Amino acid sequence: MAVIIDKNTKIIIQGFTGKMGTFHAEEMIKYGSNIVGGVTPGKGGTKHLNLPVFNTVKEAVENTNATASILFVPPAFAADSAMEAADAGIRTCVAIVDGIPSHDMIKIKRYMRRYSKSEKMSLVGPNCAGIISPGKSMLGIMPGHIYKEGRVGIISRSGTLGYEAAQQLKDLNIGISTSVGIGGDPINGSSFKDIIGKFEEDDETDAILMIGEIGGPQEVAAGKFANQNMKKPVIAYIAGLTAPKGRVMGHAGAIVSAYGESAVEKVEILKDFGVTISKNPSVMGETVKSVLEKNA
Repeated sequence: MAVIIDKNTKIIIQGFTGKMGTFHAEEMIKYGSNIVGGVTPGKGGTKHLNLPVFNTVKEAVENTNATASILFVPPAFAADSAMEAADAGIRTCVAIVDGIPSHDMIKIKRYMRRYSKSEKMSLVGPNCAGIISPGKSMLGIMPGHIYKEGRVGIISRSGTLGYEAAQQLKDLNIGISTSVGIGGDPINGSSFKDIIGKFEEDDETDAILMIGEIGGPQEVAAGKFANQNMKKPVIAYIAGLTAPKGRVMGHAGAIVSAYGESAVEKVEILKDFGVTISKNPSVMGETVKSVLEKNA
């Protein structure tokens, strides 16, 4: 079992024939992802990268039985693209797009409420690296070669810190079951809590590394959930220990506005919930290794 995607997951690309869609489609195909086609309005009936192009997501799903999609569309069109995917029956949609207005994300989340839990599409992102189940499938823009197949789950708001963790674990001969980049925007489709629960249910995941940062309550909510509902160990690194309050630090969501949103406060709260803390990014791998050895 893999979390969210596996080698059989049929994937379509929204914005397929554009520059970014083409480049990353080629990378995903090289990795072994099961790309079955794509969507570019007005180009339906043609072929691109030797795969069919459709005018709508509904048409693509009807012809390919795709269950996952990835968005490579301009920010202004991302909300419509995500809602179109939900209406077409896509189960997992990854929004790589950076710069989606917050009110558009609110619109998407409100729109999704019309679906029951069993029918609701999972949206990952925006402003994220995507999802990879090493050795099985890649639905994102990450460098696939740094991910070793194994039994540690990663959830990260930062794409680059997720890459750093993957490389450190590989150097220690520790593999990853699935890595999920949830994105650094203030409003995102899936939270740490949403994903961490999937790892708890996964027979092929032994521990979870959560990479967070200042701003927002997500890491604390996930820590509380883990404390109350999980048996698997959770390790966390929280970026921004030296960041001043009230200043946006990189990601749009990385601004401290309430108690429990600074890195220092998050670390203390997570410790109280039994989460093991990596003191700095250079020892994320070593911290995971020590936890795995302790729980062996």
